[in-house]
Amino acid sequence: MAELSVLLVDDEPLARRGLRQALARHADVSVCGECRDGREAVDAIASLKPKLVLLDVQMPELDGFGVIREVGVARMPAVIFITAYDAFAVRAFDAHAVDYLVKPFADERFDEALNRARSRLRQEEAAELGRKLAALLSDASGRHVSTPVPDVVKTPVEPGLGRLLVKVGTRSVLVPVADIDWIAADDYCVTLHVGDKEYVLRESLAALEAQLDAERFVRIHRSAIVNVERIRELHHDSPTETVVVLSTGQRLRVSRGRKDVLERRLGRAR
Repeated sequence: MAELSVLLVDDEPLARRGLRQALARHADVSVCGECRDGREAVDAIASLKPKLVLLDVQMPELDGFGVIREVGVARMPAVIFITAYDAFAVRAFDAHAVDYLVKPFADERFDEALNRARSRLRQEEAAELGRKLAALLSDASGRHVSTPVPDVVKTPVEPGLGRLLVKVGTRSVLVPVADIDWIAADDYCVTLHVGDKEYVLRESLAALEAQLDAERFVRIHRSAIVNVERIRELHHDSPTETVVVLSTGQRLRVSRGRKDVLERRLGRAR
């Protein structure tokens, strides 16, 4: 099993000790460093290159969100936020955190967050391996071509998530993304509507939207995303009100600001 290097960032020594003890139960984890504040964390992330950061939200001088701004989202490792206040949950997910933990937390909740991080990292590593293999095959193919061809610059296309792992009681269920009819925001979680079933996923709507196939899913309201292949009709109940009717019969309101985007998307689909 590949080793998971973790950086601990918290201004309280007792909190860092508690995190070490929680991680000690996991044989595949190694603590590569500890930081007492945000400034130390920025330097440690650059030098130690951890795969995962357990990051306290509230710290003097530079808080957890400030650390992400300083490092940059593109260079930031996977993050689990540690906070004493549940009110930071929405901001944590908007910052694309893997998860967040509210102090004090149970061992089971910590293990759940760590497993989410492992899953996210496996997905990223698989995607990176796929890109490397594609480049290798392209290079090998190019060496067997005798007729020169002009260079073509292609923009990488991210196909979006293929499935989601959702916890249901004591089970974890794989939900194919293509089967989702629509997604509703629910505080700091989302509800996936799949036929007559509903699944709750601990993720912000904004963070999930960024991972979905933009050609298949479209935001129609600040609290709703729909699968365009499930749209059956658009009802223009008034000059300012549009309602989407899905194949299931579900009716969803379209905000005025997103109506044109939706109609352009449907127009491209025809």
